[in-house]
Amino acid sequence: MDLGIKGKWALVCGASKGLGLGCAQALAGEGVNVLIVARGRDALQEAATKLIAGSAHDTGASVQYVAADITTTEGRAAVFAVRKDFDIVVTNAGGPPPGDFRSWDRDAWIKALDANMLTPIELIKATVDGMAARGFGRIVNITSSAVKAPIDILGLSNGARTGLTGFVAGVSRSKLAAQGVTINNLLPGAFDTDRLKTTMKGAAEKSGQPIEAVMDARRKTIPAQRFGTPAEFGAICAFLCSVHAGYMTGQNVLADGGAYGGTF
Repeated sequence: MDLGIKGKWALVCGASKGLGLGCAQALAGEGVNVLIVARGRDALQEAATKLIAGSAHDTGASVQYVAADITTTEGRAAVFAVRKDFDIVVTNAGGPPPGDFRSWDRDAWIKALDANMLTPIELIKATVDGMAARGFGRIVNITSSAVKAPIDILGLSNGARTGLTGFVAGVSRSKLAAQGVTINNLLPGAFDTDRLKTTMKGAAEKSGQPIEAVMDARRKTIPAQRFGTPAEFGAICAFLCSVHAGYMTGQNVLADGGAYGGTF
């Protein structure tokens, strides 16, 4: 299927590894020019090299990168100094640490809100009007399956990402929808990423079990009996960014191998 987005420009955040990189690879594989951003320069350069030699090479897509903290005003300014207008924006920031809510002070909450709620809102605000003027725009927020099924040790993430979800529910149904701009959330369950390993390490420490045992137990709770891969997550993201997904907006698309047991 031709996704109809060849030649578009995408900003992909948190794209040096994991799900962000998976999204960048999928988009570049469709001929989308990508600007990737992450804090770690070395890992980001390695990711850019991988893209240039791989999916972008096959389609002729351009690859740019900016090493910056997208959760800061300065980081966003650095990105928009390189390129102002984007047709596609994939928001993504590292999730806050797991733990007991009793140990989190105000600063911990503000940091979580800045990264996982306010930063996506700032990126939406900075790009949607240009998208609307051009008659095409796709914003995909990488959130978490915890929005639908909260995890007790991820309270910071539960709170911040649910706040973003409420905001998107409103703005996605504004006049932007009639101007060709869609805003959706992509909710990953357990994917084979560093983030998963960090969460499992926290659970292991809390339970006193080896991390291998905790990961195996988590895997068995998933009907697919495995963890997801960044490549298949990226493919879902690319579809949401495509011309074929123009009638989908304000949705929370869950990719979790069937782990969520609810009807809705």
